[in-house]
Amino acid sequence: MRGLSLVESMLLLLILVVFSQSSKSLPYSDKAAKISLEVSTHDSCIGCVLIVSLVEQLAQVHNSSAQKAMEFLCSYMPEQGGLQGICSLIAELFGPDLIKLLSLKLKADVICYAVKLCKVEPHQPVCHLYEKPMNGLKRTIKQAEKLVRASNYMQNYKTLSGVFLKICSLPLFRMICQTIDSSVPAEDYDQDNFSAFPSLRGYHWRGRDCNDINSSIYPGRSPEDWDALQDSNCNGIWGFDPEDGLPYEKKLCEGTDSKGIIILGDSAAAHFHIPPEWMTPMTMSKSSFSNMALAISNEFDWPQFSLYTGFQNSTIGGWTQSLYLRLREWNRCNHRDYQNIARNGGSSENLQKYLKSMARDQQLDKPAIIFYALIGNDVCNHLPDTLKHMTTPKDMKINVMKQLEYLDMNLPKGSHVILMSLADGRFLWNNLHDRYHPLGQLNKDITYSQFYGFLSCLKSNPCEGWMNKNETLRNLTTERAEQLSSVLREITTSVKFSNFELSYYENLYQKVNAKWERFGGNPWDLLEPVDGFHPNQIASAIGADLIWEEILQKQPEIFGKQNPFNQEIIQRFGDQGGH
Repeated sequence: MRGLSLVESMLLLLILVVFSQSSKSLPYSDKAAKISLEVSTHDSCIGCVLIVSLVEQLAQVHNSSAQKAMEFLCSYMPEQGGLQGICSLIAELFGPDLIKLLSLKLKADVICYAVKLCKVEPHQPVCHLYEKPMNGLKRTIKQAEKLVRASNYMQNYKTLSGVFLKICSLPLFRMICQTIDSSVPAEDYDQDNFSAFPSLRGYHWRGRDCNDINSSIYPGRSPEDWDALQDSNCNGIWGFDPEDGLPYEKKLCEGTDSKGIIILGDSAAAHFHIPPEWMTPMTMSKSSFSNMALAISNEFDWPQFSLYTGFQNSTIGGWTQSLYLRLREWNRCNHRDYQNIARNGGSSENLQKYLKSMARDQQLDKPAIIFYALIGNDVCNHLPDTLKHMTTPKDMKINVMKQLEYLDMNLPKGSHVILMSLADGRFLWNNLHDRYHPLGQLNKDITYSQFYGFLSCLKSNPCEGWMNKNETLRNLTTERAEQLSSVLREITTSVKFSNFELSYYENLYQKVNAKWERFGGNPWDLLEPVDGFHPNQIASAIGADLIWEEILQKQPEIFGKQNPFNQEIIQRFGDQGGH
């Protein structure tokens, strides 16, 4: 899935998470100059069910009333960004009805239909997350509807929609509301956004700018006059040796094949993650949500820990290892030269729209190693007739060739591009379907099979082809993924480019799982527990080591020579200014 939302305080949280997911877009309108957000019935239903479930479980854990559980939930929300106030407003709108219905021991899905945040569609099944009530789902919903304030339904919903429209005007939420993928016009994407701030596409996403005033100074450029007087490429190496008068950059970096890492990808490359503690009432506290504002400002992605560009010690479980860190260790002249140009929902079809935000000047900058890793969204969609909406091999070739031609016109000579094969998403169902989702662990009542089915019923499943009990459909989805991977492989062997060498890397996550199992780990330990869809921090760290080791063995020229002056750089410049 993509995320969640909440029906009182968390309605906001989980709706935002749902909206930010990797394979689905927010409703976006380019008819007006301002951002427009409509809370769809399906998304509000998911959010409501998840939030009411949390309230119910909090009451159970604390042996308290539903009213007190709501107060707990809102008190956990951070004040930053107005989240606590938004929570209280939503609780005020829907709280009385929720309290009444929860006191009757009704399940969250029934309650959300009763308060009209879920809707029974004509000629469609009634979607439910929990087992059906003994008296039948429709009958129980009708009985619950009689107990709530029907006259307030529409007013509450309009008020809620208005709240979200206001939220989208705030800097913290604007990036989420823009969707970050195919529904945003290309001109809305950031261009060359090196920054001294971490989030909102700042240095969590690409190397920190060491001089935010001077646009000619940024990570990845070739040093100006060998940085004798200033650090023009932000790698922390500048000045000159008083003994011989030579610039340190020239002495320590010249001829060392210095280059940067750039990832063009989707939510897996951006490292989408919803903290499981947000969904775990047994251990939930104010500290559980301390990172919420940061998560929102980074689109629920954590590129600072990712497989490709991670550089910070992980705070979300596992450990951090990345290709950037390995390349930096290999050659300290590569410090800060990383760019994560990945988007939730990224696919070969929409990559062109955000590819232009890649910052690499063909004349002024160092060569780069570009990983093209769109591993799922060309076969993943939320539509019931999912096969009809998958990228065809013909379109895949057209899309990829167009993007490679753009790279050839913009990358410095001596660069490398590695095309990554698509994943085999059968791994998801095979390893998760009978396990309990975090929301179902307290009462052992929600499996991933139920969770996937609920999303599918609401036409909100981020990957209908793989997150589905239909084995034939799962196999057909993998078959199409393999066809698209074959297109990438064929391009690698048949097409040459002027400014970069092209390579192909396949079956990353099969290799990750095999290595993890050799460590004695379980396959489900490699997946994000909340969305049941993305590779997690452990998978990312193992994947980085595997890619590095295999490329270094088979194509060492991609990473270049190891810098013999690394220790001297460390001794003279320390951490080179940090990240």
